[in-house]
Amino acid sequence: MKIAVTTTAPDLQAQIDPRFGRCPYFLIVETDDLSFQAVENPNLGLSSGAGIQSAQLLTEHGVKHVLTGNCGPNAHKTLLAAGIDVIVGCLGIVKDLIEQYKAGKLGATPGTKRAGPIRLG
Repeated sequence: MKIAVTTTAPDLQAQIDPRFGRCPYFLIVETDDLSFQAVENPNLGLSSGAGIQSAQLLTEHGVKHVLTGNCGPNAHKTLLAAGIDVIVGCLGIVKDLIEQYKAGKLGATPGTKRAGPIRLG
């Protein structure tokens, strides 16, 4: 299954970036084998609409879940409308977070409420 993680750098050892729409990178990860594609976020410098544009970008990549620190309400609605679940409150190292996800320890966040910090690594 493809998931997207907001990151500070283009690798699995990177820190989670807490910002959805303005993160430097999205790691599109295949959870079966941890293969990934680093996608530089072209919306980082937008003055407005970065979250919605980033949500549309991830829709084009066919992801099923997004793991991030925080996701604004408009981006969240766009992701949900595309059938993409959102997990917020994520912190730590990308690879550790993915292992937690694969173990079933993370769940989709209903609405736009923060699930609370998930500290890993």
